[in-house]
Amino acid sequence: MNDTVSTGAIPVPSPATPGSPALRELYAVIAEGASARDANRTHPFEALSLLRGARFGALLLPASEGGGGGTLRDVIEEAIHLAEADTNVAHIFRNHFTFVERFLIGSTDKRRQGWRRTVLDGGIVGLATTELDRPQTGGAYPFKTTLTADGDGFRLRGTKYYSTGSLYADLILVRATAPDNIGVTVIIPADRQGVELLDDWDGIGQRVTGTGTTNLHDVRVEASEVIVDRDNPSYLLPYTSTIAQTFVTAVNAGIVRAVLRDAKALLHSRGRNFYYAPSEIAAQDPILQQTIGRIAADAFAAELVVLAAADKLALAAQARSAGDAVADIAHDAAVAAAKAKVIVDELALRSATALFDAGGASAATLRKNLDRHWRNARTLASHNPAAYKAQHLGAYELHGTRLPGLGFF
Repeated sequence: MNDTVSTGAIPVPSPATPGSPALRELYAVIAEGASARDANRTHPFEALSLLRGARFGALLLPASEGGGGGTLRDVIEEAIHLAEADTNVAHIFRNHFTFVERFLIGSTDKRRQGWRRTVLDGGIVGLATTELDRPQTGGAYPFKTTLTADGDGFRLRGTKYYSTGSLYADLILVRATAPDNIGVTVIIPADRQGVELLDDWDGIGQRVTGTGTTNLHDVRVEASEVIVDRDNPSYLLPYTSTIAQTFVTAVNAGIVRAVLRDAKALLHSRGRNFYYAPSEIAAQDPILQQTIGRIAADAFAAELVVLAAADKLALAAQARSAGDAVADIAHDAAVAAAKAKVIVDELALRSATALFDAGGASAATLRKNLDRHWRNARTLASHNPAAYKAQHLGAYELHGTRLPGLGFF
């Protein structure tokens, strides 16, 4: 199974395979409109259509089934490159790939074959979990979103926030509470009657990730669409959220690459320099060259750190799939992901600021929209504050205290 999808000037093999030149060309096409989409709050439906056609979301599924045959490391590396092109588009796939790794890899459950087919056909999976009126962020249920019996099926009612990617999704994963205070996961089509997706995210960055509110108005749910927590599904094992956190850090690493790209273009485009500068030509100015060099070093370090964490993550995934003892390996991956976040968040914010040193005051105009890199990096970094990660890493280094395992790690 290997079709070709036309994206205007470039043919992209479908399914896309990790590291392929055609996939990199596809990213370049997506990058062309990224700044305008951010500035005008234009949803990236066209970019997502190209990625659907290339079956980008199937990168992690076996080639024998029509997937890309990639590893978790491959997915994280592709996330970096896609984020360099458009950080919003890359972030949309965070929950998607978390779903694929948790629910589809190694699964022989017949009811999951429909979800698998959706992904293999280019479909995207979104998430609707967060509730703002819970006493804490993350952690275990109960959720106020409820699943109640309705004949041979159920009804789903509630409101979720920060539903990243769901606005563009084919399937949505919802966490809810069933009778007797039982936690459940519900996976339903995004266009099911009663599912209301609002584009009400008003963050300073990541403006078109579809991170809005999901209202569930008496949504019909079939029994085959429900997974019950008391059945001990593998996705509830400790540190199965590490992929989501590593993916966010990969997006920030991609931002550093985008900053380097734009800083170099900015410096080459400068037609004048300060009268007291070492060189009349900006690109020949050693002070400005130093700025570019530091950003280049930040981009190099950010990518390597994220990929090192991805290697640990891949080892944990392999052990989990093989049925091996995974607790210590998964914890090692969580530690590596936490360290990567602490480092990469700082590099991303520093580089996004240094970009303006390369361009001067003219770089701060709205028409250039270069502030989007800082806004996006700051928004991503705020998703899971590095201060908490650093504190838990310190406790682990000093006392051997293991990192929290329920989420965000």
